[in-house]
Amino acid sequence: MKRSEAAFNHKNHSNRRSFIKNGMLVAGGATAGAGLLADGLSVFGQEEVPEERSGRLTPGDAAILRFLAAAEILESDLWVQYNELGGIQDNELPELGGTGNAPYTNALAQLDEDMPQYIHDNTEDEITHFQFINAYLASKGADTVNLEPFRTLPGSTADGSTGKPRLTNLMQLTVDTSWWTRYRSRANNPDLDPSFTFPQAVPSLASGQFPAIPRSNADLSPDNHLQAIANTAGFHFAFIEQGGTSLYPSLAQRVTNREVLRILLSIGPTETAHFQTWHDKAANAPDVTDGNLVFQLSAFSGEDLQTNLIMPEPCPFLNRKFPVCSIIRPTQTRGAAMGAVRALTADGLFIGQSKEFFALLRDLAEDADEARRLP
Repeated sequence: MKRSEAAFNHKNHSNRRSFIKNGMLVAGGATAGAGLLADGLSVFGQEEVPEERSGRLTPGDAAILRFLAAAEILESDLWVQYNELGGIQDNELPELGGTGNAPYTNALAQLDEDMPQYIHDNTEDEITHFQFINAYLASKGADTVNLEPFRTLPGSTADGSTGKPRLTNLMQLTVDTSWWTRYRSRANNPDLDPSFTFPQAVPSLASGQFPAIPRSNADLSPDNHLQAIANTAGFHFAFIEQGGTSLYPSLAQRVTNREVLRILLSIGPTETAHFQTWHDKAANAPDVTDGNLVFQLSAFSGEDLQTNLIMPEPCPFLNRKFPVCSIIRPTQTRGAAMGAVRALTADGLFIGQSKEFFALLRDLAEDADEARRLP
């Protein structure tokens, strides 16, 4: 069984309230999750549903916002780790700790000299996303998300790291680089061609487990090894942000409340801005070989790989009877939340997490995917 399949082999709605209740950790036994009938069946997919406890959000809208809050919390955690070592450490937010790691920062600078600023700003953006979504949920009397009980993973011990426990693992990544060819393809769209396999831009990065941050000071040499770590980070940045680029429009199609729709339509494009920035920087990754990991972008040729084609190429959209169009892809709404969870799991981000973590994440994703837009 694949890692992603094994991680999501069961569902337990009853555990959710142990970790989600008005933004506070709840001790003691679990109770039935919000939006569930007495027999434990979700009501989010039915045509007529009661509104969220406050009477101002449908259960489906609240479920979508909760899933996005969880996703942004996890995203913030990984970006904080990147910022501690390779970003700008300042006092703009309490989470922006660490003291930086000069060799790693210099390796990242081979992709672009402004990488520290971009990493800092991306980190800050994601933190504000989950803080806003949770605050909005609370303002409506709806349950919010707190994943602190799962902050148990060890992080980097290299100079510059705070050494704090983490939610995500950046040291055993299997990075899907097919987004590179997907956005350059003029013939295929994953929404219309779900069985089509987009080639990997860096095949070795998608077939092993590699660190995107120095695990310890031992990873700071030799130079090729550290550069491979920085290159891995560069491609991982884009992988993470292309996911958010698709997730928000995919879930927006299920939203009922106009204000909730406005939230998704306002946050989602910032993920796209992040993605295009990192797409551009990944294209500058220097050629390097580190064991089985090979970056050789200088050999890229043809439109499917050309490094300066960072804007989405036109492709089929909705139906092939229409002209091709430059679009975000995928944006299929069916199974979008669970698809995001599976992609992050396959990425290796959650290696070492508990079965309770996976059960909760699946619960949140399934509730979001069961949401339906109401008249």
